[in-house]
Amino acid sequence: MSASTAPAATIGTDEWPGPLLEIRDLKKNFGGIQALGGVDFTVERGSIVSVIGPNGAGKTSFFNVISGLFPPDEGEIYFKGEDIAGLAPNQITDRRLARTFQNVKLFPNLTVLENVMVGRHCRTRSGAWDAILQTPRYRREQKETEEYAREVLSFFGSRLAGYRLEQPAFVLSYANRRRLEIARAMATAPDLLLLDEPTAGMNPRETLELTELIGRLRSDKGFTVVLIEHDMKVVADVSDRVTVFDHGVRLAEGTYAEVSTDDKVIEAYLGRPADEEKTA
Repeated sequence: MSASTAPAATIGTDEWPGPLLEIRDLKKNFGGIQALGGVDFTVERGSIVSVIGPNGAGKTSFFNVISGLFPPDEGEIYFKGEDIAGLAPNQITDRRLARTFQNVKLFPNLTVLENVMVGRHCRTRSGAWDAILQTPRYRREQKETEEYAREVLSFFGSRLAGYRLEQPAFVLSYANRRRLEIARAMATAPDLLLLDEPTAGMNPRETLELTELIGRLRSDKGFTVVLIEHDMKVVADVSDRVTVFDHGVRLAEGTYAEVSTDDKVIEAYLGRPADEEKTA
């Protein structure tokens, strides 16, 4: 596959002139407990936005509703101008929105290459009968899918290359399983990537490598990225904008410098100072 047909060339072909993602008054309760309490959120094409907040703030619930794992109770989710609230996950993927998970979800017994090929299959047209009969269309698409998957994996350099292509996913290191899940999401050719705690569980060197990779997802591949992240150095290094959640509501939004010095944000993370508690 030549550079002109690399994955980056297929991203963002249907240019929507407005915000790529626009969410209005999004609400979700679980058993009477508020997970999302009327969230407004906007993502411009080509940006990297971080969603932060203390544990239980509603961040992963936010991603789960956007990606179709749970329907919202109320609110609108406009992706490229279309309200996708309540659509199934496969329908949302078809519209070029992909995600990773806080707990890595791969096909452990498939090879590295096959895991990424699975991600690409949402862009093929062959059906079950094509596969059974090994039709020319099926064979052509399988070849194209494998080439595309190899091109995606080349983005990760030696981490997912060479002999690793034929290794089952379960033998990979934790950091490489994280990379592979990102690769599989990339293979769907999304306009928007949602990354749920991509550096969780990594050591400092691995975190630095993945921080650089997140920046390259935009600079080299043209992705728009929204990530949930607990490591504030990662957030500071990659984010154009940071949104802070607390108890299912948007507490603050702005640059990292702005939100990191916001009194409400400091209180949400650290609690109120002792002298304030005495006078409250």
